[in-house]
Order: sequence, then C-alpha cells, then structure tokens
Amino acid sequence: MTQPTRIQRVALQLAAAGLPVLPLRRGKLPFGNCPACADNACGGRPTMKTAGPCRCPGVCHGWAAATTDPVVIASAAWAPAWREAVSVAYHPGGAGLTVVDFDNAAAIAWAREHLPATRIVPTTRGEHWIYRGAMTSRNAVRPGVDIKSSMSYVRWLGFGTGTTTALPDTVLALAVKDPATARPVPQAIAVPARGSTGECPHRTPAYLARGIAMAEQRITEARSTVHATVYRTFLAVLSTHGRCGCLTDAHVTRLFTAAQAKGETVRHCTDAWTNARTALGL
Repeated sequence: MTQPTRIQRVALQLAAAGLPVLPLRRGKLPFGNCPACADNACGGRPTMKTAGPCRCPGVCHGWAAATTDPVVIASAAWAPAWREAVSVAYHPGGAGLTVVDFDNAAAIAWAREHLPATRIVPTTRGEHWIYRGAMTSRNAVRPGVDIKSSMSYVRWLGFGTGTTTALPDTVLALAVKDPATARPVPQAIAVPARGSTGECPHRTPAYLARGIAMAEQRITEARSTVHATVYRTFLAVLSTHGRCGCLTDAHVTRLFTAAQAKGETVRHCTDAWTNARTALGL
C-alpha cells in the first residue's frame, strides 16, 4: 500500500475530527472533473454522500467531493490528486460551520466592533472567524468580507485560537441580498421600536395589515431554523415599514407573540429586532 503524503495525512486527521475534506491544487483550486464528469455529464453531485450520485470514485465536483470517509480519502482514485496537491480544504457547511473571511485590517476592525468573539484563524491577508451553524455562502457581503459555509470550501490553515460560538444574527443579515425588497419571512421580534416619523408612503392601512399578518403566518409555519426565520421576518417588516412610522407597539407585540409561541424568548426577540434595525441602519 502506498504511504500517504503529508497533506493526505492532514486530511485524514481532519476527517476523523468531522471535517469533510478535499485536496487543492496550485491556485487554491479544486481538481477538475474527470472526463466522465466533464460539464456535469454525469448529473453532478448535489449531495454530500460519499460516492456521489454520479458514482464517480474520483475527486470531482469541487466542494461536493469533500468527504469524511477515510476509505475514499486513502483510495487509489484520489491518490494522484494527493500527490499533486499543495494544500487541503474543507467544506464548512458540511461540518455545520460558517467561516467569515476578513481580507484586510479594516474588515477585521469592523468584525471586532460588531461580531461576537469566536474561534479565529490567521490568514495571509486577514483572519477567518469560525462560527457554529451553517448558512448560505456569499462573497463580498461587505468590503473585504466573504461568507463561506454551504456549497463552498475553505483552505485549511490550522485550528486557530478561541472557542467556536453560535452563528450570530449579524452574520445571517449580511447574506440578505436586498433587504429593501425582501418579502416578510418568519423571524423573531424584540425591542418595540417603531422607526422614524417620516411621511408614510402607503395609501391604505390594509398594506401594513397584510404585511403583519403574513409575517405572523410565516413565523407560525416555521418548522426549523425558527430563530433565523424570526430574524429575517423582522428584517423584512422593518425594511418596508421601519422608516415611515407605520409600526405601532401593537404590531410589534403581535410579532413578538408569534415568535414566543414558537419557543423564542423575549430576549431572543429583542436581540433579533435590534440586530435587524442595525442591519438596516435604523
């Protein structure tokens, strides 16, 4: 049996710790698909199952090739990639993690002011902040800030320092592409702050009434990720009604009540509401 390379040994150690891994070639890039998988002719690998629906034993489909199976990592099909690999990567979403990549000093300064402390890994130009919890990946959410979690990969740079903490609402908010056009989605409410006293652009109170009713319904119907649903719902309501003074204490109470009925505490509601206001600059 061929002895594993140094990088392959690191990959096996990480896999044993629960991180789905894959080799990277020069340029910090995954290896290309084999001829049978070129242009996704095999149907791709949409899940994280070890062998993949295409039944390809090779290191194909980028992040979706990541695995914790030591048999696959040590297989003959992966051996050529390990011999050529310059580093190892992992799929954070597959391990239930989110990596916030800060690329410069200004971005790191923003993080220290706005985000809770967590495990930090130094990078060539900045830092990786690792949180417990998976979410949608998105690049350039702020100047010098990328979010890497589901359907993404991160180069392994060491364990870093600090204790991994829960994914905060502030990071979830960064992935909302356009809060101003978002529809009400179930999320939690907190501080009964009603926004500014500017002129209301809505011609009829029915518009607000429908929005609050939809928000209550979305929170009530949430079957999972209730906390994130509550936050996004608050964000959507505030993006539409938070600047014109439409919201009353009664509206906010309705949203809080719906969230608490799903198990959210008053504190969770308050934090989510405050974070949504902060994300929108209210």
